[in-house]
Amino acid sequence: MTAENTLFAIAQEVQSCTACNLHKGRTRAVPGEGPANARIMLIGEGPGYHEDRQGRPFVGPSGQFLNDLLAMAGLRRDEVYIANVVKCRPPQNRDPEPDEIATCTKLFLMRQIAAIDPAVIVTLGRFSMGLFLPGERISRIHGQPRLVNGRLIVPMIHPAAALHQPQNRPLLEADFRRLPEILAEAERLHKQASFLSPQADEPPEQLRLF
Repeated sequence: MTAENTLFAIAQEVQSCTACNLHKGRTRAVPGEGPANARIMLIGEGPGYHEDRQGRPFVGPSGQFLNDLLAMAGLRRDEVYIANVVKCRPPQNRDPEPDEIATCTKLFLMRQIAAIDPAVIVTLGRFSMGLFLPGERISRIHGQPRLVNGRLIVPMIHPAAALHQPQNRPLLEADFRRLPEILAEAERLHKQASFLSPQADEPPEQLRLF
């Protein structure tokens, strides 16, 4: 099965999923969107009001800001794959609960990552960062690429948090402007060796690019 077919099949499963309680309040599930061969994958927290209505990730105010951030990195939205940790909107935009994260991640997100096999994963916010770098703090490591199981993970502040706390906006903008250099480094590592093939239980390694 091609990556495109795999992602389509996952999206179909997401639309009819009843594996956790989040499905009870959703208008539309939000599987994710982007090209199957995307070299960069961005992972947010969960759908908000606008995403729940449209069935697409990052289409509200934080999504408009994300589009601007991608432009700062010389990227177009249709060049990256955008997904969330959970695929249905939590009630009143509350934090997703651990069982919801575990269920949705196992059923869908990790399969999406495997199908796309991106060179770089940008985690937006603490919940997606926690999947790859548990115990870390965004305030300490934002923008610093880490090699996790053969893939570059770049933790970043969530665009919504930067909108609500203006002091974080310059930090997030600066981190996005570094993305081309980070992607180039990921491609260089890939050419040197099979760094992008999953390796079992390797501790995160900080890359000193900057």
